[in-house]
Amino acid sequence: MRVVGLTGGIGSGKTTVAKMFEEFGIPVYIADTEAKLLMNRSKVIKRKLKQLLGDDAYVDEQLNRTFVASKIFNNKTLLEDVNAIVHPRVAKHFKRWLAKQSAPYIIKEVAVLFENGSYKECDYIITVSAPVEVRIQRVLKRDNTTRTKVNAIIKNQWSDDQRFKHSDFMINNENLDHTKEQVRKIHAKILKSIT
Repeated sequence: MRVVGLTGGIGSGKTTVAKMFEEFGIPVYIADTEAKLLMNRSKVIKRKLKQLLGDDAYVDEQLNRTFVASKIFNNKTLLEDVNAIVHPRVAKHFKRWLAKQSAPYIIKEVAVLFENGSYKECDYIITVSAPVEVRIQRVLKRDNTTRTKVNAIIKNQWSDDQRFKHSDFMINNENLDHTKEQVRKIHAKILKSIT
């Protein structure tokens, strides 16, 4: 079974594109969602995050997102330390999930696909892009955050140009009808390459 990595900067519309692939019957693994679940379920992750960030990292055994975000905001080293705790466990969870799938290929949506090295395990890579200002507006509308925080996240992620150099397919996600057409074409190309 082929693994197709789906990535893009914050607010580019990765999840929207992933749902379009699901409409073709393609299983989708959204790493960010699974990471959040594991951060609340895994005793190992909880213990290590408390050691790293302090007991305030959890409130009533649930991740204190606001506190954690404030700690890693503008602290690249601490962000890398948190990722080093969480990413290996997400990778293990993904392998177990993958073993249960039976489609010709699956989509693995990861915001930091290149940054965390998991692109090496993908047969194809799709990068979703949109103009930076469009992305910022989407995130401001979606999340309870500030422009400064969104810009800090963008700064910590690879640029679209960096992603494009290592991608097999690019999707410009500004117009939903156009995006759907791009997804349809990529889906057909991947299926053709497999058979």
